[in-house]
Amino acid sequence: MDRKSQLINDIQTLLNNYDNKNSTTINQAMLNFMDEGTLLSIIDTLLTQKESSKETDLQWLETFKKYKGS
Repeated sequence: MDRKSQLINDIQTLLNNYDNKNSTTINQAMLNFMDEGTLLSIIDTLLTQKESSKETDLQWLETFKKYKGS
């Protein structure tokens, strides 16, 4: 598998990590025209969004700790 194909597969894997109920399938031809830098940028954006959503989830969960000690 070449590097671009691996990057496209990585994007697909990241998208599927958001929701286990639905599986995302990417048509490789749709992203194949992009260069590696663009594909890496997409991966970076997805990772940043994932990290941001985890931080939001942790903040939400922290609110329950306040009530646990009461």
